[in-house]
Amino acid sequence: MIKRILLNELKAHLSKKEISLIIGPRQSGKTTLMLLLKDYLLSNSKKAVFLNLDIELDKIHFTTQEKLLNKIKLELASSEGYVFIDEIQRKENAGLFLKGIYDLNLNYKFIVSGSGSLELKEKIHESLVGRKRVFKLSTINFLEFVNYRTQYKYENRIFEFFEVEQNKLLELLNEYLRFGGYPRIITTETIFEKRKEMNEIYQSYIEKDLVVLLNVQKTEKTSELIKMLASQIGKLINYSEYSNTLNISIETLKKYLWYLEKTFIINKVKPFFKNIRKEITKSPIYYFEDLGFRNYVLNLFNDADIFDIGFLFQNFIYNILKDIFANSTTTINFWRTLDKAEVDFIISLGTDYIPVEVKYKIFNSTPVISRSFKSFINKYKPKKAFIINLNYINFIKINNTDVIFLPYYKLWDINNYIA
Repeated sequence: MIKRILLNELKAHLSKKEISLIIGPRQSGKTTLMLLLKDYLLSNSKKAVFLNLDIELDKIHFTTQEKLLNKIKLELASSEGYVFIDEIQRKENAGLFLKGIYDLNLNYKFIVSGSGSLELKEKIHESLVGRKRVFKLSTINFLEFVNYRTQYKYENRIFEFFEVEQNKLLELLNEYLRFGGYPRIITTETIFEKRKEMNEIYQSYIEKDLVVLLNVQKTEKTSELIKMLASQIGKLINYSEYSNTLNISIETLKKYLWYLEKTFIINKVKPFFKNIRKEITKSPIYYFEDLGFRNYVLNLFNDADIFDIGFLFQNFIYNILKDIFANSTTTINFWRTLDKAEVDFIISLGTDYIPVEVKYKIFNSTPVISRSFKSFINKYKPKKAFIINLNYINFIKINNTDVIFLPYYKLWDINNYIA
């Protein structure tokens, strides 16, 4: 069993009346997490019922609100308790359905989950305004992965482990960059088995999310699009080029990209600009939610030394930054100019702009700072700037900007360095 950080947040929310709404990629562990919550409640003498809309015998109870309430009363044998509903996106008009029950003000606490965020984040969110709190469960993150692979020996001292066991940590990093964070992939031993498991995850996504949930008929086009994106992480997307290659309209292309975002396959990063004439403003960059998924579609599971590991590391750092700033108004962009200057990430904190450069390198001395990085510093005069790398920590000044060289394993402390 891989321990999930989100579990304690969900436990703390069990006492709240509002619905706990868990969203995230298919096979990220939502059902397992809900079953753990149910067992936790039962062990504390609470009453709970678990219903799954992927199971036909459970699905029949969702034809009307009255039928569902009758089922809940039968199972709980009381007027209060906890109701778990898995795969809620299978229910038509799920938001209005849950809103009607919630507004009856019964003594039931609902914990609800679903794979595709298209229904959950749009229709359900609109119907359940003020009635729910959303929890996103991604695939296993790096902290969870390292704790699991070290058998939780350093669970309460994980950052000490990072400092002392840097060679071991680098091995774990490279394993994570290669295979990603799907629980079934992490707990499977051989590469053959990992490939088999990932193929099932991929096919399940195509068949259940794209075909059933989103009614996408030309799945071969979507598969080709995923491969194209996988081969160009961290690079500018040319809509016209993609449209011509796939032989679909730009409108359809953008719709498919939106679908991939809403089903937690990719994340869109927009450009940072202040001068529209000199800085590229239209083309976005896409990163993958899970690196193993990305490598699988390019048939890179067998490659011990992935040829574009620098871009994978960049994707890895973006995912960490996204999680760190998830519950704030902070935005993460990238910077490109028509003069070919570029910076990997720009963290916008109100009116403060923090450039972040990512280098998959081990440094033994202070590295040379790129012309592009200096260009951004000279242009925008940020208070802080970061160069994220594998091992090197140092502080230097460029004009009035503090440039901080920070190893990736200290990234979770970035707010302390920003302050």
